[in-house]
Amino acid sequence: MSTTLGRLYVAESSAAYAKRPRIVADASVIVALLFDERDQAQALSYLSGRVIAAPYLLDLEFANAALKKLRRESLEPQKVAAALELFEELITERHAVPASAAFDLAARYSLTPYDAAYLWLAEHVEAPLVTFDARLAAAASLHLETHASDGAKPRIIGEQGIDAEG
Repeated sequence: MSTTLGRLYVAESSAAYAKRPRIVADASVIVALLFDERDQAQALSYLSGRVIAAPYLLDLEFANAALKKLRRESLEPQKVAAALELFEELITERHAVPASAAFDLAARYSLTPYDAAYLWLAEHVEAPLVTFDARLAAAASLHLETHASDGAKPRIIGEQGIDAEG
């Protein structure tokens, strides 16, 4: 047995990774995408070609939505299973969110701690936050404008895909 360490080679193309910017997506967007809801096309347009980051709690929120689809909406078990499988492949970055940070943001912006976790994550990974939740979007616009490192003002995409001042 050799005690000499092997050489580790890493091949990467930073240009290729730059083409896949990160985005934080909440449960409303992921559920719309994977369960073929009316907003699926809009969700797909923002997630396509992106690395999707989310707090760990998204796993449980998605599992809860899948269970509701099965129990309340009588979605076929095969479709629920397929959505769960796609979910595992789709979310490539999961992050822990400190409870105190979620609490502070929830209290400041009248959000649930669950929604505040997405806001905290978007700020800390410096990525856009996509949601179909108007309250979360308004809080994100206000918070990210105040805390943006580049001084840029966030924008909210309106219901019809038209830019609206946030």
